[in-house]
Amino acid sequence: PANIAEGFARRSDADKVRFFNIAAGSVEESRYYLILSQDLGYGDTQTLTGSLEEASRLLSGYTRAILTPGS
Repeated sequence: PANIAEGFARRSDADKVRFFNIAAGSVEESRYYLILSQDLGYGDTQTLTGSLEEASRLLSGYTRAILTPGS
């Protein structure tokens, strides 16, 4: 979330996209930790996984919108 907030505050689209790409990497890292937590039996991660998927889709859509000329 911090990278998304920082990217949002940037003026140039290139800077915004750079921070959103970092955030996308953090999404993948979080996905790994959820899988690991599930494998270690720490509990059901289904709800968190769904929320992570939604955040990933929203982030991807916003990044695509910035990269699309005229948007």
